[in-house]
Amino acid sequence: MASCYEWAKTKYAALGVDTEAAIKALQKYAISMHCWQGDDVRGFDTKEALSGGIQTTGNYPGRATTPEELMADMDKAFSLIGGKHKVNLHASYAIFEKGEFADRDKLEPKHFKRWVSYAKERGMGIDFNPTFFSHPMAASGLTLSSPDDEVRRFWVEHGKACIRISEYFANETGIPCVMNIWIPDGYKDTPADRMGPRARFAQSLDEILSIPYDKEKVLVCLESKVFGIGVESYTVGSAEFTMSYVAKNGLVPLMDNGHYHPTEVVSDKLSAMFLFNKKVALHVTRGVRWDSDHVVRLDDETREIAKELVASGRMGDVALALDFFDASINRVAAWVVGMRNMQRALLGALLMPHAAFKKLQDEGKFTDLLVMSEELKFYPECIVWEEFCNRCGVPADERWFTEVQQYEKNVLAARK
Repeated sequence: MASCYEWAKTKYAALGVDTEAAIKALQKYAISMHCWQGDDVRGFDTKEALSGGIQTTGNYPGRATTPEELMADMDKAFSLIGGKHKVNLHASYAIFEKGEFADRDKLEPKHFKRWVSYAKERGMGIDFNPTFFSHPMAASGLTLSSPDDEVRRFWVEHGKACIRISEYFANETGIPCVMNIWIPDGYKDTPADRMGPRARFAQSLDEILSIPYDKEKVLVCLESKVFGIGVESYTVGSAEFTMSYVAKNGLVPLMDNGHYHPTEVVSDKLSAMFLFNKKVALHVTRGVRWDSDHVVRLDDETREIAKELVASGRMGDVALALDFFDASINRVAAWVVGMRNMQRALLGALLMPHAAFKKLQDEGKFTDLLVMSEELKFYPECIVWEEFCNRCGVPADERWFTEVQQYEKNVLAARK
């Protein structure tokens, strides 16, 4: 008697879909898991409250408070997620030796040596983000666009330091580092001058990018946003600004699907970006009415994003990371849910007969396309998922949560 997987394999084969190829593609595809879910975006370099259009809500017990705790929590999450992934760091997660400190404009590769050891021991790459928030020099709400030369210079030097650190990550791990620039700059009320801050932002970026670095090893991205808390009326780094700057300067565009108007969807933007960019970066999150960074669910938009990556044939050109921070639930569980849901969406996309569907569209056979698209929803995707998880040595169903609950009881509950 054939196994369930062999039956599913045969059923998909009738559509021209190779389940073995889908599983292998998913096993190879690295998603960058964001460290800041584990400690509510606190970091290790400041006692400043989280600020800059960002909030974390909730006070679930067991938050990581030290590098050791954060790394242990990430290990627990990775142990329940199939495949080999990457670690995504913010600059505020610099780890200083006892008695040592460097402000963000003076950060050096040595301050991330322990993260490099962590990644190399696990065969992972590292992605990186300058931290332009939660700092006294960002108290005005302006960083790279500030009219104050001292403030702007501080953050320009921070950006340069982060490029050097990113190249260090790439050299040490042998895997290119995606370095993403996002600033919280903007105004709560209608500004008197919209041009000035954007001109200063562009000048600051020019200065940051003037330092020499290997563009094959460090993929500098620029991320836009619609608005944030305290900058509801005007955001310096708008989509139009960032996309124009990226196009002019040969950077990598980064889209966060929570950073657009609620009626806009990143899945529809991807094909346009692919036509004009060799590389595209994504931060996948779940915005609820605005960029509220909820844990990624296996919802329609997550599936549509995955479908565009696969159908375009550009999946390998996309640097995919997650970005959410929920302190109202078990933080390790949040990581596992988000990462596994992103993988499930990708698997679903890999199990679609894209060439056949495209042919139906081009031939104007929209009834056929609708029927087949709907029938495909009841194909045994879950059985292929189970096979993928079994090969990766992780639970295929909710049994993973039992491990997290035990970890909470034995480890998280003991934290103060």
